Amino acid sequence: MGNIYFERVQAIRRMMADNGWDAVVIGASDPHSSEYPAPRWQAVQWVSGFTGEAGDIVITADHAGLWTDSRYFIQALEQLQGTGIELHKTRQPDSVTIPEWLAGRAGIVAVDGTCMSVSYVREIEKAVASAQDDRICKVVDVPDMLDSLWTDRPRIPVSPIVTIGEDDAGESRQDKIRWLRDFLKDNGCTSILLSSLDEVAWLLNVRGSDIEYNPFVISYLYVSADDIIWFVQKDNARIPDQDTVDSFEELRSDGVEICSYDETGVRLAAMDQEAGRMFIDPSAMNDHMYRYVTGIFGLDGIMTGKSPVALRKAVKNATEIASMEEVYLQDGVAMECFLHWLDTRVKAGDRVTEWDAAVKLGEFRSRIEGYRGDSFATISAYGPNAALPHYSTPVHGSSVLENHGLYLVDSGGQYCFGTTDITRTVPLGECTSLEMEDYTLVLKGMIQLSMAVFPACTAGCQLDVLARNALWKARRNFGHGTGHGVGFYLGVHEGPQSIRQDFNSQPLLPGMVTSDEPGIYRQGQHGVRHENILLCEDAGTNSFGEWRRFKTLTVCHIDTSPIVKSMITQEEAEWLNSYNASVYERLSPLLPAEVSAWLKDRISPFNIQGH
Repeated sequence: MGNIYFERVQAIRRMMADNGWDAVVIGASDPHSSEYPAPRWQAVQWVSGFTGEAGDIVITADHAGLWTDSRYFIQALEQLQGTGIELHKTRQPDSVTIPEWLAGRAGIVAVDGTCMSVSYVREIEKAVASAQDDRICKVVDVPDMLDSLWTDRPRIPVSPIVTIGEDDAGESRQDKIRWLRDFLKDNGCTSILLSSLDEVAWLLNVRGSDIEYNPFVISYLYVSADDIIWFVQKDNARIPDQDTVDSFEELRSDGVEICSYDETGVRLAAMDQEAGRMFIDPSAMNDHMYRYVTGIFGLDGIMTGKSPVALRKAVKNATEIASMEEVYLQDGVAMECFLHWLDTRVKAGDRVTEWDAAVKLGEFRSRIEGYRGDSFATISAYGPNAALPHYSTPVHGSSVLENHGLYLVDSGGQYCFGTTDITRTVPLGECTSLEMEDYTLVLKGMIQLSMAVFPACTAGCQLDVLARNALWKARRNFGHGTGHGVGFYLGVHEGPQSIRQDFNSQPLLPGMVTSDEPGIYRQGQHGVRHENILLCEDAGTNSFGEWRRFKTLTVCHIDTSPIVKSMITQEEAEWLNSYNASVYERLSPLLPAEVSAWLKDRISPFNIQGH
């Protein structure tokens, strides 16, 4: 067929035949369950050409399929053409998961256990073992199984490491280690092995750039009552420059032993197996490492559960909150300068492509002191392209922005004092009645969630309906979650909290920072998404209990011109007017005069009287 990805699937089938495997499952993550794996672990993209952030592949002798969710349906259909790989839609009413699909179809299933979580592999094992026949049914772990085919596979990345002081982080690494040791003691454990990169970065107050858009360092961290061992690639490239303090030496002075990433297994094997119990989070630990550790310590020597670091990290301290308030103010300056530039250029009839706009936004952000890069690839999408929730803006051949319809930009920045994420859908001129309806319905949902007041112990899944209610009443919906946690100069997506329909019992706690981003997507027509970032706060206590509310951190105006006035309530209009007025009041002293004047015109009070 002449398709490189078709040929790669065929090569994998030949490898399967040589090894007696009935199926191969290729995951989209890395050894640390990262959302955005480094190029070395982008196996799904290498096999299929699919560039979405979520998707796993199954290959058998007569079928090849990609499983992904609604964010990527349109993208997957386009990118899989000619590969022989079929799209399997997930998170749909009639969806069949990979373990369910494999049941009865495959006896011996090969996986790269270094890139799959313990819980995922156990699901596959359980499904395969349920086959009602005489075949040998098992899952075999084949680390780096594609190496013989993927001859130009990238190496493990190595980037400079920087440390964050207590004044910036709000807490020293020594204090965090003491807290973690207290957790271990209280739970009858003597050690813990952390594999999630954001947890390691947070605990040690270190940052790097081993993964694009994420200030992480590829590593494991072992903590016991007596030892702290950081397993990380050691290289001269880890030191930023000759005039910078060696981060490794700073860590060593705090009692952190530095060992090579490749020595993780060897050092663990040399530890005293009678020393006690090790705590492991199987949802984050890769299956290969888990099998290795349990082989050393025995099942009785392991305690499994949710890592305590995730929740502690999600509840921002006072220093982090103050910094994130400042970073969203500064990010708002960049956004308003960009939106002014965009409006001016399009109205002037200048040629601006989606890619041009994305680059220009990055330029405005780069002028902010402390900027460390984007927090994810900017989604710059015009018209029908915005119907792809995670549209990948092409460098060449991206659409030209015209003076009509809707333009969607979802973007964010990494700064040494915080991480930002914001989406704005803006009119470039006259909009259709359907575009205006969708714009208004999505905005109503975002506002309703922003205004929420709720009892303590309320989980995000219990609030999700607030962002969807207006859409549901109009028989419309969106397939992705409404809100995700946002890190402090860490991942733009973090847990354990979320706001989505999927059940998640984690309550929203004061100090948690979460997105509010409902949307609607019409294939071939347009997409709308509005996103602000919310800080959960204490809202007081009365005879009915404790209460919570949200404070909006995002500082960027919301365009009112596409709103259908008859669809907005007085309460929603008052919230919108108050929000836009606050944006102008806070940003106008920081903006160039021409941008400030433009913004003042854009935020004139929105009146629904007399509609």
